Amino acid sequence: MMMPNAALEAAHLIDRLDRLARSGGASGDLNPAQWEALRFVSRANRFSRTPAALAEYLGSTRGTISQTLIALEQKGCITREESPRDRRSIMLELTAAGQRLLRDDPLRALASDLAKSAPERLEDIVDMLRDTLLTMLARNGGRPFGACYTCRHFASGGGSSARAPHRCKLLDEGLSESDSRAICIEQEPAAAS
Repeated sequence: MMMPNAALEAAHLIDRLDRLARSGGASGDLNPAQWEALRFVSRANRFSRTPAALAEYLGSTRGTISQTLIALEQKGCITREESPRDRRSIMLELTAAGQRLLRDDPLRALASDLAKSAPERLEDIVDMLRDTLLTMLARNGGRPFGACYTCRHFASGGGSSARAPHRCKLLDEGLSESDSRAICIEQEPAAAS
């Protein structure tokens, strides 16, 4: 019997972990697609919490995302509001009920298992998975959606107030500390030094 190579074995393990984590998510009030959308809304910055950004992040159609968002809104997990920056755009906001659900996110169990399994290697694993994700996104023409502070447009300390100590040079907007840690559709990785 021929043994699979290490990369293929890793891909099979990632696929199985994903399926097990998703099956845990289906046991609650949300299906896997709704969990993914709720996670995105909780992690995205205010410029990226839109149905279009969510569709791009998940690699899904806008119609599918629309149905997912309708279900989340009906369950009281999110609200949809007109964007103050562009009245044609809709902004997604997490509700208190959505925040409570995320405290019991099945993905947290997987994160706990990862932390217990190889705590001394976890940063290396994260770096490897991030690099793999970027390679796959480049091959498929997707966006990275990285954290603001890792973006070439991020200016640490370039903000105008204590509430917004940082700045996005692309959008010419102040960023709070929590904004700087959120994921963004406009993110372009900073050049390696």
